[in-house]
Amino acid sequence: MKVRPLEENDRAIWEQFMNEYAEFYKTSVPDGGHDGVWAWIFDENNDFWCDLILDDEGKPFGFTQYQLMHRSLSGAMVCYLSDLYVRPDVRGTGAGRALIDHVINFAKDRGLNNVRWLTQDYNYAGRRLYDNYASKSDFILYSIPV
Repeated sequence: MKVRPLEENDRAIWEQFMNEYAEFYKTSVPDGGHDGVWAWIFDENNDFWCDLILDDEGKPFGFTQYQLMHRSLSGAMVCYLSDLYVRPDVRGTGAGRALIDHVINFAKDRGLNNVRWLTQDYNYAGRRLYDNYASKSDFILYSIPV
């Protein structure tokens, strides 16, 4: 497995992964949503990144997206792992761990002291992996569409 940054010519596979990821979380990408995120990734003034994980033949089978996030209580920036997706047929192979470790190394290289993320309660397979990194927090997410 190899992790590399998303490239301009990866748009079709990235959109496929984004749609599969949204389906897993029982949601959909709104019209224009892909365009907005795609622009963030390639805007050098936006602290938002996307990397693909590839098999031995160089074929992508998952991705992670992450960004910088302000933490007011610590007065420091942290890395927020906003999205992690691996195709179902390759889950359990270490790909998710490789992507998380990649983001952790990114944070360490930038002198950040924390990587954090959210997942759905019902993502039991993902949580089995995530529990190897840290215990789940006691925080509850509130999300208000406006």
